[in-house]
Amino acid sequence: MAPTSLPTNIRPSGALPGSTNYSAMAMVTTLFFAWGFCTVINDTVIPHLQSIFGLSYLQASLIQLAFFSSYFVFALPAGKLVETFGYKPTMVIGLATMGLGAILFVPAASAATYSFFLMAEVVLAAGVTILQVSANPYVTILGPPETASSRLNLTQAFNTLGDTVAPYVGGALILGKIVALPNAAQLKGAALLAYRTHQAASIKLPFIAIAAAALILALAVALYRFPRLEVTQDFRPAGMDIEKDSIWNHRHLYLGAIAIFIYVGAEVSIGSFLVKYFADPNILGISLENGAKLVTLYWGGMMVGRFIGSAAMRRIAANKILMWSGVGAVLLVFGSLVGHGAFAAIAILSVGLFNSIMFPTIFTLAVAELGPLTGRGSGLLVQAIVGGAVFPMLMGYLADHYGIHHSLLMPLCCYFFVVYYGWKGYKIEPREMRSHIAIAEA
Repeated sequence: MAPTSLPTNIRPSGALPGSTNYSAMAMVTTLFFAWGFCTVINDTVIPHLQSIFGLSYLQASLIQLAFFSSYFVFALPAGKLVETFGYKPTMVIGLATMGLGAILFVPAASAATYSFFLMAEVVLAAGVTILQVSANPYVTILGPPETASSRLNLTQAFNTLGDTVAPYVGGALILGKIVALPNAAQLKGAALLAYRTHQAASIKLPFIAIAAAALILALAVALYRFPRLEVTQDFRPAGMDIEKDSIWNHRHLYLGAIAIFIYVGAEVSIGSFLVKYFADPNILGISLENGAKLVTLYWGGMMVGRFIGSAAMRRIAANKILMWSGVGAVLLVFGSLVGHGAFAAIAILSVGLFNSIMFPTIFTLAVAELGPLTGRGSGLLVQAIVGGAVFPMLMGYLADHYGIHHSLLMPLCCYFFVVYYGWKGYKIEPREMRSHIAIAEA
C-alpha cells in the first residue's frame, strides 16, 4: 500500500549511470503484488467470519484493527532489521513471517475460534509490514534518482493489481463455499461448533496457497543475486546536525500524517464493508459472493487512477489534483449516502478512482523540504497508516446502530480533511524554510 522513506544519496554499486536493474526490479515487484493481495483478501474474510460467528459490524472490524495496527507496531523494528541485516535478508524475513501468518489460518479454521483468526492476522500483517519497509526504498535505488518516482509508481501499480484480484479470488474460494443453514442462529454446543468448523474450512485452501507462494518467494529472493549496494548507515545526507531541528516544527508534515491517518481509514473502511453494503436490500440485495466480485471494481479503479494521475501530474500541480480528487470523493460518497440501488453502488465503487493518487501525493507533499529530517518524517507517515485499524471500528459502530448505509457518513467526513490538505494544509510556512536553511549553514 504505502511507500516508506526514500533515500536520496544511495544507489547500486556497479550500475551504469542512467541505467535501471530491471532483473532485480522484476523480482521485487512480485513482492508488491503479494502484499497487495494479502491486504485486500481481508475484504472477503471479514463478511465470512461475521456470518460464521454472528459478529456485529464493530466486532468484525477487529480484523482490520489487528492487521493495520501492525504498521504502527512493527514499522520501526522492521527499519532496524534493514539497518542491521540489509534489504535482501529483511525481505526474506518478511516473506517467511507472512507465510507463517497465512498458515496459521489453517488451525484457526479447524478450531473455529475468532481470537485465533485475529492472532493469525497480526502475524500475517507483521510480514507485510516488514516487506513494505524493505522493498519500497529498495526500488528507489535500483536506478537513477531522477526516475525513482517512475519505478515506484510502476511497482505500486502491481500492488494495486494484487488489491484488484484478491476480492474476486476470495469471493469464489471463500464466500462462494458458504452453505447457510436456515436454523443456524438456534444451534448450540457441539452442533454450533461443527457448523462453524465446516463453514470456516473454506478459508484453508486460499491461505495454504498464500503460505506456499510466500515461502517459494522467500527462497527465490534468498537465492537471487541482488546488486551490491553502497549505502550510508542511516540513509540521510551527511554533514547536517539533525538534532537541531524536530519534525514537530514542520506543520505540513504533521498535518500530512493526520491526512494519511484519516485517508487510509476512509479507504479501508469502505473496502471492508462493501460486500455487506451491496447485500443490503436498499442497495443491490445480492449474495456475498457476487458482492465480493464487485469489490474488484473498487480496487481496479485505484489501479487505473494511478496511471491517470501519474500522467496528469506532469502538467498540473500535485496539491491541486489532491484537492479535486478529495472533492470528487466527497461528492461520490455523499451520492451513495443519499442514493439507493444501482446508483448508490456505482457511486461508492467510483470512489476508488479518486482514492488512487491520495496516499502517494499526501506522502510526497508532507516530506517536501524536510532535508535531513526526511527519514524521521517518513517514519511518522508510515505509522499513520494505523488509521486503517481505527476507522473501520468507528464505521462498524455506526453500522450497528444506524445501518450500513448511513455509516458512510464517517468516510464522507474524512475526505473533507483530504480536501483541506490539498488546498492549504500542504503549504510550507516561511519560518520552516528559514529554519531549514539556518541548520544547513550551521
